[in-house]
Amino acid sequence: MTAMTSTARPLLNRRLAEFGTTIFAEMSALALKTGSINLGQGFPDTDGPEEIREAAVRALRDGRGNQYPPGPGVPELRTAITAHQQRRYGLSYDPDTEVLVTAGATEAIAAALLALVEPGDEVIALEPYYDSYAACIAMAGGTRVPVTLRPTEGHFRLDLDELRAAVTDRTRLLLINTPHNPTGTVLTREELAAIAELAVERDLLVITDEVYEHLVFDDAEHIPLGTFPGMRERTVSIGSAGKTFSFTGWKVGWVTAAAPLVTAVRSAKQFLTYVASGPFQYAVAEALALPDSYFDAFRADMLAKRDVLATGLTEAGFGVFRPAGTYFVTTDIRPLGPELSRNGDGFAFCRALPELAGVVAIPNAVFYDHRDAGAPFVRFAFCKKVSVLEEAVDRLKKLAG
Repeated sequence: MTAMTSTARPLLNRRLAEFGTTIFAEMSALALKTGSINLGQGFPDTDGPEEIREAAVRALRDGRGNQYPPGPGVPELRTAITAHQQRRYGLSYDPDTEVLVTAGATEAIAAALLALVEPGDEVIALEPYYDSYAACIAMAGGTRVPVTLRPTEGHFRLDLDELRAAVTDRTRLLLINTPHNPTGTVLTREELAAIAELAVERDLLVITDEVYEHLVFDDAEHIPLGTFPGMRERTVSIGSAGKTFSFTGWKVGWVTAAAPLVTAVRSAKQFLTYVASGPFQYAVAEALALPDSYFDAFRADMLAKRDVLATGLTEAGFGVFRPAGTYFVTTDIRPLGPELSRNGDGFAFCRALPELAGVVAIPNAVFYDHRDAGAPFVRFAFCKKVSVLEEAVDRLKKLAG
């Protein structure tokens, strides 16, 4: 038997030609190879609440979700999602027609873009953006139009004039992420109001990635875009259990939106995973009903971890952008000097860091179309045990001598 060969065209769909192995896979492999502390990929190193884990075990034993769950998600979870949205934000959704459970937020993003974008449509995304955004826009045949969040006085800020200027007659939707990964920016009420006004004025759809909704710090406040005038009927909101309850491997996410939008997204989603995470859906339904004390304690714990890492990175010589949300700290490596920072090249720095300090991070440039704008920035995750963060900080301080 001879190997199949073809010179007619590459095997990989040309829409995905620019996307190779993700930076997360590369850096995680590097962490394993070198025995480094992995502060690159954003997953916790401890499980979430014991009672929620036991709820999943109970569902497995009771035979709930061991076979295909309903396509839109189990009724208990859809009801819990609507109750959560109503209780926290005053947003009212019908659990039968306006909620869709997905295989994590990543599938929700993919299904929404595949459903709502056609070839030639432009999609505006805030840059830097989570890497799956670009791939999903490409798979849908859309054209991504980045609007760059720029460092200003210790924070990354959205230029609303730049956002308005990016909208053309071909713009189909805005892809908004707040709290924002990787910069930790939380859009303000005034910024969100301006985005809502623009969407209504130009008749745009909006997808909002809100997976870090429960991780906002200091004076920041998470405000769903769907609460603004004219936005409920044009906004697809995406949530996730993984980030809020520290069970990222369960892959339970969801979409809430007006019924016509959910119907459209479900039409795409049914041909991706169809359904997933059956027993875990029942457990997440119980998790969403946890008292406010859980969410308050979760946020306080992450805030303390943020401060351990941000303070340590500052002492190690990094320029630190203290995040208002998420569980990532973005740093500027240039203050380390041209030799250590590899002349401000985040990729080269992150590939050298395991040998230099025994720590793995992620170069932010991978999240940019404008690679030069992101070149000197590097992201560290603080969703780890305090002892792990302290050890990482001790290692990184050696960079400063």
